[in-house]
Amino acid sequence: MQTEQIKDLVIDALDDMKAKDITVLDVRGRTSVTDWMIIATGTSNRHVNAVAGNVEEKAKQAGMRPNGTEGRAAADWVLVDLVDVVVHVMTDQARQFYDLERLWGEPGQAAASSKSE
Repeated sequence: MQTEQIKDLVIDALDDMKAKDITVLDVRGRTSVTDWMIIATGTSNRHVNAVAGNVEEKAKQAGMRPNGTEGRAAADWVLVDLVDVVVHVMTDQARQFYDLERLWGEPGQAAASSKSE
């Protein structure tokens, strides 16, 4: 599966579960870990877990095997590693605290939202 298709699959999976504030960050050339980070907010720990679970399920249905998932126990920040795309589903509080957009976004530029992708 091509990276663009993976991004679209993730965004659809997040939209299906009503995740909020979906942001897509291009981190190519900034890290060797992944090419894209997709960040979304869940309304509660249970919602974060359900959203991340839907991303995993949709990836598996598409024939992909997630490289790993972290954070399920606490569920304030669940990371789903799809190799070229890493998905972060966070509570609003965790998202504000860790501020991944500022950390990984391009200096002086706003991150691209899913609507412009």
